[in-house]
Amino acid sequence: MQSFLSLVAHDLYNKIGSDLSRTVLVFPNKRANLFFNEYLAGESDQPIWSPAAMSISDLFQKLSVQKKGDPIRLVCELYKVFIEETQSQETLDDFYFWGELLISDFDDVDKNLVDADKLFSNLQDLKKLMDDYSFLDEEQEEAIQQFFRNFSIEKRTVLKEKFISLWDKLEAIYRRYRENLSALGIAYEGMLYRNVIEKLEAGQLPYDKYVFVGFNVLNKVETRFFQLLKDADKAMFYWDYDLFYTRQIEKHEAGEFVNRNLKLFPNELPESYFDSFRKPKKIRYISASTENAQARFLPEWIRTTLSSDCEEKENAVVLCNEALLLPVLHSIPEEVKNVNITMGFPLAQTPIYSFVNAAIELQTNGYRSDTGRFIYKAVSVLLKHPYTRQLSDKAESLERELTKANRFYPLPSELKADDFLAKLFTPCNGIKALCDYLAELIKDISVLYRTESEYDDVFNQLYRESIFKSYTLINRMYSLIEAGELNVRVDTLKRLINKVMTSSNIPFHGEPAIGMQVMGVLETRNLDFRNLILLSLNEGQLPKAGGDSSFIPYNLRKAFGMTTIEYKNAVYAYYFYRLIQRAENITLMYNTSSDGLNRGEESRFMLQLLVEGPHEITSEYLEAGQSPQSTTDIQIEKTPEILDRLRLAYDSTSPKARVLSPSALNTYLDCRLKFYYRYVAGLKAPEEVSAEIDSALFGTIFHLAAQLVYTELTANGKTIRKEDLERLLRNDFKLQDYVDQAFKQEFFKVELNEKPEYNGVQLINSKVIVSYLKQLLRNDLQYAPFEMAGMEHPVNDRFEIQTANGPLTLLLGGTIDRMDIKEDTLRIVDYKTGGSPKTPNNIEQLFTPDEGRPNYIFQTFLYATIMCRQQRLKVAPALLYIHRASSEDYSPVVELGEPRQPKIPVNNFAFFEDDFRERLQNLLEEIFNPEEGFYQTEHTKQCAYCDFKAICRR
Repeated sequence: MQSFLSLVAHDLYNKIGSDLSRTVLVFPNKRANLFFNEYLAGESDQPIWSPAAMSISDLFQKLSVQKKGDPIRLVCELYKVFIEETQSQETLDDFYFWGELLISDFDDVDKNLVDADKLFSNLQDLKKLMDDYSFLDEEQEEAIQQFFRNFSIEKRTVLKEKFISLWDKLEAIYRRYRENLSALGIAYEGMLYRNVIEKLEAGQLPYDKYVFVGFNVLNKVETRFFQLLKDADKAMFYWDYDLFYTRQIEKHEAGEFVNRNLKLFPNELPESYFDSFRKPKKIRYISASTENAQARFLPEWIRTTLSSDCEEKENAVVLCNEALLLPVLHSIPEEVKNVNITMGFPLAQTPIYSFVNAAIELQTNGYRSDTGRFIYKAVSVLLKHPYTRQLSDKAESLERELTKANRFYPLPSELKADDFLAKLFTPCNGIKALCDYLAELIKDISVLYRTESEYDDVFNQLYRESIFKSYTLINRMYSLIEAGELNVRVDTLKRLINKVMTSSNIPFHGEPAIGMQVMGVLETRNLDFRNLILLSLNEGQLPKAGGDSSFIPYNLRKAFGMTTIEYKNAVYAYYFYRLIQRAENITLMYNTSSDGLNRGEESRFMLQLLVEGPHEITSEYLEAGQSPQSTTDIQIEKTPEILDRLRLAYDSTSPKARVLSPSALNTYLDCRLKFYYRYVAGLKAPEEVSAEIDSALFGTIFHLAAQLVYTELTANGKTIRKEDLERLLRNDFKLQDYVDQAFKQEFFKVELNEKPEYNGVQLINSKVIVSYLKQLLRNDLQYAPFEMAGMEHPVNDRFEIQTANGPLTLLLGGTIDRMDIKEDTLRIVDYKTGGSPKTPNNIEQLFTPDEGRPNYIFQTFLYATIMCRQQRLKVAPALLYIHRASSEDYSPVVELGEPRQPKIPVNNFAFFEDDFRERLQNLLEEIFNPEEGFYQTEHTKQCAYCDFKAICRR
């Protein structure tokens, strides 16, 4: 394979010789020159005066008296003109992002030398514009007439009025903007190009020969520039193309611009050099189910495609989706000795980017100026960040404390545990203060990379460079703000910083012409490779989707020769076909998943090549090399060590004895392995702070609110009277106060004199709990008068069991939601804010592991068993389902009975106590039986919400 640049080097050397000091090579980008120099050096065994080399944009910059302006400042200058010309009240915040769009249109106008007077003519005076078609050809005339046919002047809508009024001012804005920029000595790129070409004379050019290599599409400025140099006999043109898409297939989009260029500026190389596409090629289409699967295919591609006689630099991995850079780098095997990355490392994939974003989020959405408090979520992200952990040894413990205390809205004073955290969690006000805050934090972080030993690590060098880049970007913002050029809201500055950092790359240092090349599509211009693999060759990635917004309608853009969507598609078609025309082994991969914006379609160029191409193409697909995940049953045998741990934990004679609760026994009945993890091994789910209120927390808040209600009702005696309940039912403010207190204590973890800061969902939950309290009071109104015997009352009792090591006394118990007394009955009430009532067939069902086992009834029966031995009243266990208790005939009494048979109310638990105690005795002895291991449940429906499902894998 003879590459295009080697052909150019050979021809140029033969025509000019070894002294190229008065010659300049102009490339579409800088990358091609690095490879060209290597080919040129190979043309002679003697020293050569190498030519100057630059990109087309650099060349125009050198010929211009103006400098290319900072993008942010260019928008700010445009805003000044916009306000003066339109007398609009629009703020820079609202203007900024469509101001960028307007500059893009102006740039297109200037690069294509559009007659701005004609383009921006007032749409209200159509006759003037439509009568003068002398500057348009037939195709342009038809396009502009089509636009006006679609634009009805007689029937104006509000949108059309705004459209016309903006066009009224566009010409004045355009003219005034250019004047102001000229006075400042700056320009946007199109303005710079136009100013150069309108004043340029060939005799002023410093070089004898201008060699243009590998261009494709030319705007009007470049076309005129090329013509000027050609007429002055100062230009040489080298076009790269193939006869396949310029001659063999008529009107192929990839050859559209090249054919025009060849007519205007003949090629220095003969046509015979450009018939490579039809030579033998091995082309494979490979579909993959994910983006990362394509990256993981690289080792296989390298092993099967790359031959030993092939130089590494003849191989290229081209990323149509540049977000694949990191997975690709991690997938390249060790046998590839050298890798050259041409695209730069995205700043958005470095730790400093996430830190800066988190810091901005903390100072904007993460801080409430009305209360002077931060929001936990924003605080937590920073406290967990690696940079914060390295700079503050208090960050980890502080994060744990906030989580444990459920501090949703911590005060700045709570967070200033050391000097760095004091700086990090100091609120700042205004955009200038925010930039200064970020710059100071970045300075502190830079200290982490100052030790000499760190320089040996490539990633540390990369991260060090990313910190410098970020500091420079923030400093640039600060300078514009300080100079009064940038005056926006904080949220707009936040978007600006994010946009600038997201679009920034950190260049890699090394020898570009050595090693396998990893590059984006644009970097491939002028370069040829023997072995190619293109990743993510999907529709929307190549050609790129979007980016076509404009103030100038499509028909007018087309009529005036400006950039249109067809133009962009043709450019990408040329990039694709030119890249593969000399390659021998071509692998094209695409992602078939249709999640997000990706539709899972291969690029149109792949389909086009399949239909029109002269080569046989094989289609393959990637399969994950995995078998279905198999799980092994887990069973924990009761070794002597485990039994000792059990006895030590629950033996009532042990100094650290724990109470064996109904929750623990229910857990054992539901899943023995879960019981082992939770109550024997002592594993717990990690604590976290969440603004969401799950069903358990909802119930806890309701329980506490109910306790507060009845504590006040019984302040002067234990009797609950109807008149007291009726009075409280009428006092909505008082009921809301009880709920607020419960939220403060159980959810917000703040002092009782502080105001709870509800968000929308939390406020809804609080109102629901108030309605549940009312329902509870209405139910008790039907039951009153009665005596309150206890609320959230802890109870326990000793149970002796026989084990292999002798008798063992256990302490069973828990906390009863409520006990009340009426006449000769002690009622044990368990509040339920979710679920639905169940009726067990008998006592045995309470001890039978099953998905529908009524565990709530087991709990209240256990409490009834304890209370039967501790007082002489009849004991009646009750479950009060608050959300289902609004009907008049609702009863909280627990019932037993077979389906479709009469039910037995448990009004006196004494009749069921012996049966329950016997089964409870057997259950406890089973737990301490060394022959009975801890194993997984067979009822997997309940596994979905288990804390240990990641360990169990059931």
